[in-house]
Amino acid sequence: MKIGVIGSGAVGQTLADGFLSRGHSVMCGTRDASKLQDWADAGGGEASVGTARETAAYGELVVLAVQGAAAEKVLGTVGADTLAGKTVIDTTNPISEEAPPQDGVLRYFTAMNESLMERLQQLAPDARFVKAFSCVGSALMVDPELDRGRPTMFICGNHDGAKKQVREILDDFGWDSEDLGPATAARAIEPVAMLWCIPGFRQNDWMRAYAVLRPAE
Repeated sequence: MKIGVIGSGAVGQTLADGFLSRGHSVMCGTRDASKLQDWADAGGGEASVGTARETAAYGELVVLAVQGAAAEKVLGTVGADTLAGKTVIDTTNPISEEAPPQDGVLRYFTAMNESLMERLQQLAPDARFVKAFSCVGSALMVDPELDRGRPTMFICGNHDGAKKQVREILDDFGWDSEDLGPATAARAIEPVAMLWCIPGFRQNDWMRAYAVLRPAE
């Protein structure tokens, strides 16, 4: 597939490399193309760099990997029509830029009865948003190697076909997935990043992921 990854930070580059390693063609969207020129050169003809809008138009599947505080603005720049009918993997969390974590607990700019993904879905109602990769650090997003086996990625979204597509990607990247339902479930998934970050901030313990365990059949 052609994959458009909007965002040039650690999450965006990690996922872009993951897709490249699986044989996909990838365009990364950034405001400063020079930041990714070495990455594009290393990727040969399968890696390219563009603006956020160009990247959204390029991708048959799009990954939104920007800071949560910038996500709505970036979506406005991209344009809702550009994403219509496309699966959009939403990796963002609504982390506040106004205040630091308190006792290791991130501060969010959303309330309990809303989520950032729901806001994004309202801005681009014809896009097929799927929340994924939001509750683990970039170092473990692709081919996580953990002692007790495959971790679980929590996902949600309103379009079953898009979620099936994302579950297949997660399986290829070394993850089990747990579908928690429609976009409203992002109200529960996004705060998992808070839980995941607490040991990181307090004990510098970042190499972890969560798994759903069920009784043996």
